[in-house]
Amino acid sequence: MIITYFGKQFFKIGQGDLVLAFNPVSKSSKTGISAHFGADIALVTTNHPDYNGVDQLSHGDRAPFVINGPGDYEIKEIFVKGVMSPAELTGKKYINTIYVFSVDGINIAFLGALGEGELSKETREAIDGPDILFVPVGGNGMLDAKSSAKLASSLEPKMIIPMDYDDKTLKAFLKEMGEEKAETVDKLTLKRKDLEGKEGEVVVLKEM
Repeated sequence: MIITYFGKQFFKIGQGDLVLAFNPVSKSSKTGISAHFGADIALVTTNHPDYNGVDQLSHGDRAPFVINGPGDYEIKEIFVKGVMSPAELTGKKYINTIYVFSVDGINIAFLGALGEGELSKETREAIDGPDILFVPVGGNGMLDAKSSAKLASSLEPKMIIPMDYDDKTLKAFLKEMGEEKAETVDKLTLKRKDLEGKEGEVVVLKEM
């Protein structure tokens, strides 16, 4: 599996011919982030311009199957569970969906624009010890460095990928995690065996 990061919470995961995309930034977003490619599956956690630019994920004959809310889904032999949680962005309340799924035997939890560090028992059971945890760390209504570090540690993932950060919030998160020397990579290429023996290792992906 190859993981690429474009900024905010916009990620691409490729596994063989399969392409998954998360929270694509829309053209109406003020972030200035722009990336356009074909995806098979698009997962949108929050109906906000920074996270729901699904129109950026069609290319040629390839248009994505869009998952944009809680529920159980199966597409191209990928099982996805979406669990509702609260979010607040620029003072406005949103529904956020936490997605839990598995690719190539690697269990992944994507927290989206999560705003509360306390998860319900049902949500914790759904997430259940992920191999990789994508966690927002930038505050502004979402988890800040301290609350994201606390939640990430409590979920006991093998690997943690921070998102939605700037230099200051990333530095604060890495300090909270005791991972000031965390590896920074352009792309992350992983196999199941690469995660063996890891406990809460933080990997920072550079924006493309």
